[in-house]
Amino acid sequence: MTTGNNGPEDTGPKTPRGSGGPSPFTEEEIAAVTGPGDEDELEDSDVATIEADEVPDLQTSFEKLVQKSRNLSPERIRTIVESVLFVADKPLDLDQLFEATGIDREKIQEALNQISGVHRDGISGMVLYEVAGGWQFRTDPHSAEYVRRYLRVKPQRLTRAAVETLAIIAYRQPVTRPEVEDIRGVDCGAVIKALLDRKLIKILGKKEEVGRPMLYGTTREFLEFFALKDLSALPTLREFHELTQEHQEIVEKERPAVPGASGTVETLADPEFQKRMEKSVAASEAALEELEQAMDAAEQTQKAASSILNPTPPPSEGDKGSEPA
Repeated sequence: MTTGNNGPEDTGPKTPRGSGGPSPFTEEEIAAVTGPGDEDELEDSDVATIEADEVPDLQTSFEKLVQKSRNLSPERIRTIVESVLFVADKPLDLDQLFEATGIDREKIQEALNQISGVHRDGISGMVLYEVAGGWQFRTDPHSAEYVRRYLRVKPQRLTRAAVETLAIIAYRQPVTRPEVEDIRGVDCGAVIKALLDRKLIKILGKKEEVGRPMLYGTTREFLEFFALKDLSALPTLREFHELTQEHQEIVEKERPAVPGASGTVETLADPEFQKRMEKSVAASEAALEELEQAMDAAEQTQKAASSILNPTPPPSEGDKGSEPA
């Protein structure tokens, strides 16, 4: 039977769209619609710009931040300060936090006090430390073993010689290399160079004396390395002796790489150490002066004995006559 349709005869079954069956279009039809087209056409096309070239005025933006910060709640200020500290790679002080947020310094300090109360040692995985004159988030010391295992890094340790030299410089700075070697009793050139390379110490200048030796002192990295707020946070001799036996065992256990360094720290922290050093120097100078006097006296005695044992003979008559007139 013939049909009344003037179109081409349909010889295959139709598959409805979305039924999951084969596509009703041939591959040639699909390629004609979705094909890459002419290569020259692609090369002449422009790439769309998705990043804005305009840079906002930093001064205007900061003024807006200052105005906006006046209406912020204490909780919102705390979250802002917490976020900035989280992304910072260095300790930030109040001025740096103010420049970053535009929040009043007093409000920032209040937020820091709140954050330090929440993120504290033994309570939170991140602890807020006051380090090198600023504030910084650090991992909880009790989790150090697990963090090191995840990061696959070795703990940074210093040798006994490095710790002793660093302790002398920290407690006696500014100090010269000969003064450090007088205390340790050994050459410290290689150790000082290594500490300079690690940026734990720096050259402060030259001492006004013969030879003008260089003066050394600690750096900001030194405070960050030992998690110290400033040099006044260094332990004193009294604080070390006031530790209980249990705490002393903890200190020795946590610092196995620096045995004997506490003796150097105790000596440097002793208030009578400087007096003993001055007395020792004075006694050495006095002994040296007595030795020089004794050597001069011995030389005079030797000359006197030589003149007695070997007197110079008087000239003879013949010798006098031979003298030219």
